[in-house]
Amino acid sequence: MDTSEAGRQLIDGRFELVAPLGSGGMGTVWRARDIALHREVALKEVRPPDPATAAAQPGLADQMRERAVREARALARLAHPHVVTIHHIVEPAPGTDGHPWIVMEMVRGGSLHDRLESGPMPPAEVVRLGLDVLSALRAAHAEGILHRDVKPANVLLRPDGSAVLTDFGIAALHDSTGLTATGVLIGSPEYIAPERVRGEEGLAASDLWSLGMLLYVAAEGANPLRRATSLATVVAVLDEPIPAPVRSGPLGPVLERLLVRDPAARPDGAQLEQLLRDASAALGAGAGAGATPLAAPPVASPAVPGPYGQFGPYAPTPAGTPHPPHTPPPYGSGASPYAAATTPVPVGSGPRRRPALIGAALTAVLAAGVVGIVQLLPDGNSGDDKAKGGAVTTAATPPARDASSAPAPKASAQKADAPRGSMMTPGNVRTALEAFKKQTGTTTFVDMTLYDGYILASIPTAAGAETVDSWQYRDGVASRTGPDGTVEDGEPLIDMATVNWDALPGLLEQSKKDLKVEKPSSRHVIIDPWMMDQAPSIRTYLSDEYGRGGYVLWGIDGSLRKVYGS
Repeated sequence: MDTSEAGRQLIDGRFELVAPLGSGGMGTVWRARDIALHREVALKEVRPPDPATAAAQPGLADQMRERAVREARALARLAHPHVVTIHHIVEPAPGTDGHPWIVMEMVRGGSLHDRLESGPMPPAEVVRLGLDVLSALRAAHAEGILHRDVKPANVLLRPDGSAVLTDFGIAALHDSTGLTATGVLIGSPEYIAPERVRGEEGLAASDLWSLGMLLYVAAEGANPLRRATSLATVVAVLDEPIPAPVRSGPLGPVLERLLVRDPAARPDGAQLEQLLRDASAALGAGAGAGATPLAAPPVASPAVPGPYGQFGPYAPTPAGTPHPPHTPPPYGSGASPYAAATTPVPVGSGPRRRPALIGAALTAVLAAGVVGIVQLLPDGNSGDDKAKGGAVTTAATPPARDASSAPAPKASAQKADAPRGSMMTPGNVRTALEAFKKQTGTTTFVDMTLYDGYILASIPTAAGAETVDSWQYRDGVASRTGPDGTVEDGEPLIDMATVNWDALPGLLEQSKKDLKVEKPSSRHVIIDPWMMDQAPSIRTYLSDEYGRGGYVLWGIDGSLRKVYGS
């Protein structure tokens, strides 16, 4: 082993290892000194930090060597201010059992993951962050490179606050052979795009979903899809509604547009840039000042819906249709002031995906061995590994209905005395059901979702009809928000009047105990046919600010069926 005059290990006779900065499933990152050019650099040592990991996975070392070369090539093709710069790669001598080293710029300032440990960021900072990372992704996509693991640990922050995207080790190159076994899903489950879970690769829109989730976490302070296990997280990515953002201000409508499960309905890179710049202008803080201008042709930016548009529980709402009249606290009430800032353009639509279909797809995945498929990176870690200082980290992190582009008819409404307190009480649920019945003539729904401030329902357009409308109840008003597809063959309907609503408070309290969530920061309840057996069910979802939680499955009579979570 070569050593420097200070007795430190020398790599390639030139790079003096100073101290480790972080480690994970893809190796260790070191702070080092380039003694030839007298500058600090970051060296990624590409090998499993745990020998047992390599022993348990034959061929892993060879695969990691190939990934190192892939990363070096990917980064070498991207000379961009928001992509980490690669200086050199040290390859092992042929016939040896050595491992590669990637020599990169030293980014001082730590990772976004480190920054978020101290709490969420102001919306203006998040918008600037989004513009920086988006510019890096657009440059990568222009070169035929998909990142596939956009997450806080892979975004570094310079002292001036600008962002640098790193860790292209699992990037997909359009002219490279895949390095993972067929059916192996790599990436971080709470940031992975739902279409990738379903086996659809090669889409730039998948990186944009991951960016959207990263911005949601940065602004809101928690990942809404993280569950107690990787498998539970993947299920949530496929199917669970995303709570409407409450801290994001004008960034909220951008997230609504981006985090839709149909990749064709998401804005593309140019449209997303315009949306972020519009949000920056609305904030009035010059949030995009640090981003590198991109030479993109002018694009008509999509409409920015109100804070309930196509996002999470409001996924059925088509672009340009009416939205709930109030913005969540702390942004007050009234129509969204950001919706008029842009010009509407059509957004792609897709078929309505019901839980029955999701259940069938998930069953197929489980039959293929999803526990092995959700391999993520070699260490199987589902949480962000922590790195110290300015390290380039390498470790693994830990269908809602599609939007329609057709304009919806004007929503009708029935005003009632506005209920007080949470909507998740027996009396308030029954009041909402009566309001829905006055408008639709029925309490037999496809499904219903309860939140503390409002209730959503999918209701057939007439008795025996296969077409379905999306409805909401808020502040004493039951209103139609747009078309919601069709009833799938064999999909059972549920008479919501037969649900044991008196048991609901007890179910929520018992769920806190079963899920070990003493102080929930997020909760909602879904009443629908259970995806595995199509039996009518109640699912109570709880999570806390640390991402712990899950859901409990109940019969509509209030009987316990199963606990899914910690």
